[in-house]
Amino acid sequence: MEARELHPEVAGLFARGRRRSVRVAIEQEYVVAAVDGGVVPIEEVRRAVAGSAAAPYVSFEPGGQLELSLPPSREPVHDLRVLTADLETRLAGISLRPIPVDPRPDVPLQLTSPRYLAMQRHFDRIGPAGRRMMRRTASTQICVDWWPGQAGIEQWRVLNLAGPYLAARFNRSDRLATWLEVDPARTAFDDRLLHGDPVASYTAFAAGATVFVDGPAGHLSTLFPPVRPRGTYLEVRFLDALPPEDVERAIAVLQDLMYDDVRRRDVLRRLPAGLWSAAAAGDLDQEVAA
Repeated sequence: MEARELHPEVAGLFARGRRRSVRVAIEQEYVVAAVDGGVVPIEEVRRAVAGSAAAPYVSFEPGGQLELSLPPSREPVHDLRVLTADLETRLAGISLRPIPVDPRPDVPLQLTSPRYLAMQRHFDRIGPAGRRMMRRTASTQICVDWWPGQAGIEQWRVLNLAGPYLAARFNRSDRLATWLEVDPARTAFDDRLLHGDPVASYTAFAAGATVFVDGPAGHLSTLFPPVRPRGTYLEVRFLDALPPEDVERAIAVLQDLMYDDVRRRDVLRRLPAGLWSAAAAGDLDQEVAA
């Protein structure tokens, strides 16, 4: 897809907020399994949680992973615990596991819309990592407010630079290695998004990815960078699915980086780029990461 078609859509993704709000939201994914380890059909889970307090926030990933996408909150981890408990009371005989990789080797594709079928076909041309990512991985995604002005540019940079260290600190699986293998042209687990103007570099990134859905907006939705621009907020996508106590610690670190000008600028002066492969291989110094 041509950069000139993509640029207006990308500019909207980088619009940023008009004020310095400091909200946090969580998107928590769970591996879903029957007590005996069997696959649970998505429709069965939908019926079980219908009418619950959590139901408005529930969606699903291609392999049947459940995602709980919560709105911004002053106590996001408390809300996560409460709504997860609400779901668990309704899912008798079904477990929700905050684990980054489903141990079952053969998980079917449950979402078979044209988008997901096209995505699977595309990833299959590259290797097995795409199916593994779509069907068997789960993450904790943390959304943070994106500020106007120079501070917002710093926020974008610091999340991309600190990402490998945060992954090394919190992740505990090979899920990140899977992401690095899926399709480098659309995942950008490197430093390509840190060169020059952010809108221009992201547009070039999008233009370099294979198109398998219609329209610029649709194409942009098939990109999976470690930090995704979402207009007025940034979505941190590189963390494994974490238990609540680790979610709380990760949020504290991200708030420190995003909302403290002095700390953010200090970190920006210190961190090099291009360390995603080292993080995935477990080669980053854990003391430095901490």
